[in-house]
Amino acid sequence: MRKVLVIGGGAAGCLAAITAARAGAAVTLWEKNDRLGRKLAITGKGRCNVTNAAPVDELIANIPGNGRFMHSAFAAFDNQAVMRFFEDLGVPLKVERGQRVFPQSDRAADVIAALERELHRRDVNVCLKTSVKRLLIEETAAGRRVVGAVAANGLKKQADAVILATGGATYRATGSSGDGYALAAAAGHTIIEPLPALVPLTAAESWVGDLAGLSLRNVELAIYKNGEPTKKNLLVKLFGEMLFTHFGLSGPLVLTASRPAVLFWRDNPGAVLLALINLKPALAQEQLQARLDRELQSSPKRHLHNVLADWLPKSLILPFCRVAELPADQPLNTLLPKERRRLLETMQAFPLTLTGARPLNEGIVTCGGVAVREVNPKTFASKLAGGLYITGELLDVDAFTGGYNLQVAFSSGYAAGQAAAAI
Repeated sequence: MRKVLVIGGGAAGCLAAITAARAGAAVTLWEKNDRLGRKLAITGKGRCNVTNAAPVDELIANIPGNGRFMHSAFAAFDNQAVMRFFEDLGVPLKVERGQRVFPQSDRAADVIAALERELHRRDVNVCLKTSVKRLLIEETAAGRRVVGAVAANGLKKQADAVILATGGATYRATGSSGDGYALAAAAGHTIIEPLPALVPLTAAESWVGDLAGLSLRNVELAIYKNGEPTKKNLLVKLFGEMLFTHFGLSGPLVLTASRPAVLFWRDNPGAVLLALINLKPALAQEQLQARLDRELQSSPKRHLHNVLADWLPKSLILPFCRVAELPADQPLNTLLPKERRRLLETMQAFPLTLTGARPLNEGIVTCGGVAVREVNPKTFASKLAGGLYITGELLDVDAFTGGYNLQVAFSSGYAAGQAAAAI
């Protein structure tokens, strides 16, 4: 019977352990925390967005970080397989807006409990509060081979296969503290610099903090380099919901847009980016002009801030007027033609200066990690060290929000578990 050691009890690790045990291996799982699935528990705002029900080619398109590397793994264990897996474990699922898949109970705890029950049923030896000190590596005539690991508490485990599923370096409180990078590097792997993907962004404007908590829906965000809003300088343009914070911007739209910004800052430290928020993306300039003309005809002496109360959230009105250099308490019919043009232009290009991203620990997903060229995409076996498998967020693979990152974790865990248990 093959002996398999899985290091990490998150999404990828649990799936790898269950799969290897189902394939007949004797499986041990080491988890540094006092319980499994700490990060799973907070995904989807505590509801656990287990996958996305979109076609596989759409899944790949939503993985900007080496998505093509996942083709073989998705072919073997796709989103439909993930859904069957959890429903077979007694977790009924539902599909919501954007094809996001959640447990019907809206409880991440139910997903974790189902994994725990299956690990127990498959006789997986789960060791909590067990962090890894080092891998056991042998140099043989056939090359380097990983034959087990030593825990920080002195526990030593020999194994025919070791699966690394330690996660990335974001949300460190959940145990994803980047430990796996050192373990993989010790086995000879290249580590692409870990950066925060899906991370809030900081803004230079001091008044942004006054808007903390304000959410904007159905807006368009465009981010430009070199401070010039030209097609050549465009980094990203997206539509959705965003949130003002005490330091800058967050929310789904900003998190998705953050990846190209973070990569830009990696190569251009200290540079700033221009963000333009289209507050009325559904309207053409001509339609906005017609709306303003109607206001002028119906209420010519109405003060600008009262007019804008019908256009914008209350807390955004004064900052908007300051940015547009418009007198908030001035009657609408006293605005000069150039001021009216500026009003309309600012409505669809409200500017902010972006200075950087929040720290790595505040990112939802890690961009970077073990170089995928050094890992077999079908089995997730290391190409540099026999007996070693590398899965999940530890790899240089990252996706947008919407269940895609968990799909990567589950598919890679499944592939590694299958291969590690094979004789």
